[in-house]
Amino acid sequence: MAANRATLIALTALAPVSWGTTYAVTTEFLPPDRPLFTGLVRALPAGLVLLALVRVLPRGAWWWKATALGALNIGAFFPLLFLSAYRLPGGMAAVVGSAGPLFVVGLSALLLGQRPTARNVITGFAAASGVSLVVLKAAGALDPPGVLAALASTASMSAGTVLTKRWGRPEGVGPLALTGWQLTAGGLLIAPVAVLAEGAPPALDAPAVGGYLYLALANTAIAYWLWFRGIGRLTATQVTFLGPLSPLTAAVIGWAVLGETLTPLQLTGMALAFGATVAGQITWPVPSSAPGAAGPSPRASAPSGGSSAALSRLR
Repeated sequence: MAANRATLIALTALAPVSWGTTYAVTTEFLPPDRPLFTGLVRALPAGLVLLALVRVLPRGAWWWKATALGALNIGAFFPLLFLSAYRLPGGMAAVVGSAGPLFVVGLSALLLGQRPTARNVITGFAAASGVSLVVLKAAGALDPPGVLAALASTASMSAGTVLTKRWGRPEGVGPLALTGWQLTAGGLLIAPVAVLAEGAPPALDAPAVGGYLYLALANTAIAYWLWFRGIGRLTATQVTFLGPLSPLTAAVIGWAVLGETLTPLQLTGMALAFGATVAGQITWPVPSSAPGAAGPSPRASAPSGGSSAALSRLR
């Protein structure tokens, strides 16, 4: 049982690790200044491919549920995240994003009936502090729209994570179909915004085509499938505490591949954030006789550097 759980956590962790490669791929292979087009190409083709594979469409209430989840996890999250990353200095967008576990702890209390614990709150603050040490650059003037976009993107993904946990999946529908529904819905929501804001698609060379294929398939279709699969089997807080692996991966890639440096302070931050990630996976049994203790809800019983790290949460 413990081995199976460790394997599940490790597979779910591959999602934020994959998202940590986004910045390097974007800067090295893709056309510059086309964040919405990149988000569209990542989401919509991946969603359509998954729909073609599973050949299952939503039914009944799941049409609006899938649309809502697709908007929160993809359609709103991508544009808001890119906007914040481009407007805020020195990795501030990643710092705000690292507060996701705290958002999820609060939303889980409201929507899943899971009482926040002091351990989860302290671990969440430790994760955010560690990421701050890794990505935060010299202070600059904070742009209010950028700050609001960063907060909104974090709240959007956090709400999507908790609602995905609360609603579960329809009977007989697997995580692959649920992922396809959300990616397709999110991509369709991004499409008109991308056209209005960025115009016609850019010309693509071979490296760009390869980069987009990687982002659409490995970085989005497979990664989000692993993520939503993990949400279905782990707690919402467990899943979201894996999020700091994204900026940590970006920092390591920036050091190993892009020639960026890691200072002792950044290494300390990486250790702190990684320690918080590991601590977030530890579950402690609550005695049934404890005041206010309750059994798990049927919907919630299964478990949630350099400049590269600054944009590492560009999932």
